[in-house]
Amino acid sequence: MTALLLDGVRVLDLSTMIAAPTTATILGDYGADVVKVEMPGTGDFVRRFGRQVDGQGLYWKTLSRGKRSVALDLRRPEGRDLVLRWIGQFDVLVENFRPGTLERWGLAPADLRAVNPRLVVLRVTAYGQDGPYRDRPGFGTLAEALAGLASVAGYDDRPPLLPAYPLADIMAGNLGATAVLAALMRRQATGTGDTIDLAIYEAALKLVEINVLEYQQTGAEHGRTGNRYGPAAPRGSYQCRDGLWIALSGSTQPMAQHVLRTIGGEELVVDPRFATNADRVQHVQELDDLIAAWCRTRDRDDAIAELTAGGCAVGPLESVATMLDNPQVRHRGSIVTVDDPDLGPLAMTGAYPSFSDGGTRIGRPGPADVGADTDAVLAADLGLAADELAALRAAGVTAGPAAVPPEEPQDAL
Repeated sequence: MTALLLDGVRVLDLSTMIAAPTTATILGDYGADVVKVEMPGTGDFVRRFGRQVDGQGLYWKTLSRGKRSVALDLRRPEGRDLVLRWIGQFDVLVENFRPGTLERWGLAPADLRAVNPRLVVLRVTAYGQDGPYRDRPGFGTLAEALAGLASVAGYDDRPPLLPAYPLADIMAGNLGATAVLAALMRRQATGTGDTIDLAIYEAALKLVEINVLEYQQTGAEHGRTGNRYGPAAPRGSYQCRDGLWIALSGSTQPMAQHVLRTIGGEELVVDPRFATNADRVQHVQELDDLIAAWCRTRDRDDAIAELTAGGCAVGPLESVATMLDNPQVRHRGSIVTVDDPDLGPLAMTGAYPSFSDGGTRIGRPGPADVGADTDAVLAADLGLAADELAALRAAGVTAGPAAVPPEEPQDAL
């Protein structure tokens, strides 16, 4: 069996919702052992976020895959003491509380790293740990707004457009995983961990970096251009005769000429309106009209075949439903099916990217019960006996199913 990429790495995930938990999920996909701490009773808010099926949150199922759930009230002194006893067994801690919250609970990164100097602490907030916005509540939506993403999305005759999906959160989750892995690499050389301050809006800023530079150098702001990309033409989505859509990009001179030649022959290639990229941008509406008219006379598969044969960069613009049947997606196994004891087979994204030698895995979907693994994990990690576990549950410090009887083996995995 191929060794997992992060075999032996342990992650304590104290976070909720999407951005920071995405980091922990990625690390789990790469083979880390991820233990997710939830508030007894309420659990992670993402359990009730979005579409529910049979009382189960679908996003929770995939975002918490491969994670064991421990219900522990960190606000209680007993919860703090357990974490301080426990933290020495972890390599990474992920949290997304408002700045100052862990400090108020006696679990500041300095306190944690005093116990475990090798610990890497990832702190994820909308605005960061300092600055005038540090104490404001925030989500990915506000990070997208602050970074300027909405101001350049949509059409200029309509309001700014916020993404209909958690774009900034996912960007931050991926950047968080990169940062954690970099800190773990540094730890190999120094023996010490690190504390990482990740602001979600800064992750989103990378998406508009060129707009920042253009404004700084020219004073020009990037407007809302719909599917068009201001610096290059042609680029956009076009509907075909059968009602299906294609996406087309001619961002380089050779690619643009391939498009022109395919839809209009050499006559269009030498048309002065489209001779250079600057010409094409200036006459983008005329160019779009020509491409749209050409597509309307062909079914999508035929249009893609002709354009591809002509050397064009073109592909199907899929819906989620049609994407699932796309031959490229199916060939690479980009969407996997995981069995869930509550809902049966669940479709979710795979572990990306693919590695030739290192192993990845898709773990168990997020468990239905808050604290499903509390007693099993605490018994294995801290050696707590059944009566100690029962006392913690009775006091409301922990929650979850009753302890595994002593005569049964404790499986830490």
